[in-house]
Amino acid sequence: MFDPVLLRTFLAVADTRSFTNAGVQLGLSQPTVSQHIRKLEDAAGRTLVSRDTRDVRLTDNGDAMAGFARTILAAHTAASSYFSGSAMRGRLRFGAGDDLAITQLPRILRHFRQLYPQINLELTVTQTGPLYRRLKAGQLDLIFVKQMPGEEPSGVRVSRDTMVWVGHEKTVLEPDQPVPVVAYQAPSVSRQIGLDALEAAGRTWRITCNSREVSGLLAAVRAGLGVAVFPQSLIPEDLVKVTNRFNLPVLGEVDFTLLANPSAPREPTDALISAITGRALSRS
Repeated sequence: MFDPVLLRTFLAVADTRSFTNAGVQLGLSQPTVSQHIRKLEDAAGRTLVSRDTRDVRLTDNGDAMAGFARTILAAHTAASSYFSGSAMRGRLRFGAGDDLAITQLPRILRHFRQLYPQINLELTVTQTGPLYRRLKAGQLDLIFVKQMPGEEPSGVRVSRDTMVWVGHEKTVLEPDQPVPVVAYQAPSVSRQIGLDALEAAGRTWRITCNSREVSGLLAAVRAGLGVAVFPQSLIPEDLVKVTNRFNLPVLGEVDFTLLANPSAPREPTDALISAITGRALSRS
């Protein structure tokens, strides 16, 4: 019912709020963009774009069409990939650190499944240590983990972030008492970074909560049991950075890295690596 060409033009207008900029983005003239929008409005029987001499806005129906357009185009892409002769098949065993799984990663994996529906994607979410061991044992094809910069084995770096101390805004630390630390169970990159920094600064500490999962760690911090080490870009909205407030030692940087098993199926592994590196990862 709705021509994908017209939908792509409509989304370009919706994103840029400009017929001229949409045309530049798509390599079309401004009159062609206007023609596409008129045809889509005729097909929908509704006004989708409100425009005057100063402004281009979507109507309520236009907002609805934008959502439908993205769904239709995603399905169109998935169908094209599925029925193309080059559609990939097979199994891909992917592991991710659980704190990294609260980024845009779920949405990227969902999009990957739409593009490559014939790949059986198996997901394991746990801490970095177990993921390393399973990768080395040949039980996983690709893992997404935190690494210290320059750490071996080296892989594909997706991004680099600063580790910081986080806590609840009402948490109070007594200056003459050991620092209450909420941490992942050892071995853990975040745990080691935090405890090494406290030791180097001559600060005493005590573990108030050990957790295997990010949900448990965050629950303990939210309950005020202590402070934790967390990537700065992934701090939940209800927690805050407390490094400066409590005069805690500054922590180093960490890399978000993809490591592949050399014996993993090359084509689907490379496709997933490209899907993840091609989009910035941050808190959803």
